[in-house]
Amino acid sequence: MSRTPRYFGLDTVMVDMVLRIEQLPEPGGDAVVSERLVTAGGGFNAMSAAVRQGMGVTYVGQLGTGPFADIARECLEYEGIGLPVESREGVDLGVCIVLVEANGERSFVTSPGAEGTVSAQELSGVEVRDGDYVSFSGYNFVYPGMCAEMLAWLRTLSPGVLVAFDPGPRVLDINASVLHEVLERTDWLLCNETEAMALTRAASPDDAVHHLTGANPRRGVVVRCGRRGCIVARAGAEPIEIAGVETTVVDTNGAGDVHNGVFLAELARGTELHEAIARANIAAAVAISVLGPATSPTRDVVSQRLTALAN
Repeated sequence: MSRTPRYFGLDTVMVDMVLRIEQLPEPGGDAVVSERLVTAGGGFNAMSAAVRQGMGVTYVGQLGTGPFADIARECLEYEGIGLPVESREGVDLGVCIVLVEANGERSFVTSPGAEGTVSAQELSGVEVRDGDYVSFSGYNFVYPGMCAEMLAWLRTLSPGVLVAFDPGPRVLDINASVLHEVLERTDWLLCNETEAMALTRAASPDDAVHHLTGANPRRGVVVRCGRRGCIVARAGAEPIEIAGVETTVVDTNGAGDVHNGVFLAELARGTELHEAIARANIAAAVAISVLGPATSPTRDVVSQRLTALAN
């Protein structure tokens, strides 16, 4: 009897304080908030999306202890996400102020905390098996201390473990040799068009996909292109484009993470590649029509939207 794959999220969880404003104030100015919420964010976005598609998920990270850690722990436990790493005393979880403007654009002010302190010893107690999915982000490798711990653990993973990597907006801040090693081990590179072109210095996301799939025979690549949709390709195959879904943009925070979580959950389920991306496109479109991170719909909602689009 085959074992159901699990999703192991390494992308750090923080607490997001989301504030909806008309537009950013001038320096020294003021802006009135029309909506606000406080919830887990960061890596929680992709993990909660995978859970809502029916996948078992474990967070491999440090929450610390304190009021922010309590908020995140409650969110993770509510979704049924496993927490194998024991919380460390004396340091609270980090917090991110997310300013969402009327057009859906978001700006961040980040105060790091316990999420950046996970140790190799804590990581070594996590059992990952062949067929499981392990998801990293660029933030895991930007900060030297965390990078060393994560890279050491990455090297211990069996070749049968499927590694997903989303480089994120700080991709060019990652040490070049570290980035090369991570990309060499990556089975699925998940990024937006800006990140793909930064990685390859290509003039278009289409050219970037050809370069990225040609550079590593084990890799598949997904490039998210906003309203256009996605370009996706497995190594050795021609890229395909799956159109985006029209939606009302309220908050783009976490849209890429939702897309990643749904896509990986569908791959683990055995869903055909085209449908997996179509489902991820739908989920991301739903997510950005609602304020806040971790706004992925459930699989049933995605299935209903997929059927409606086909008719």
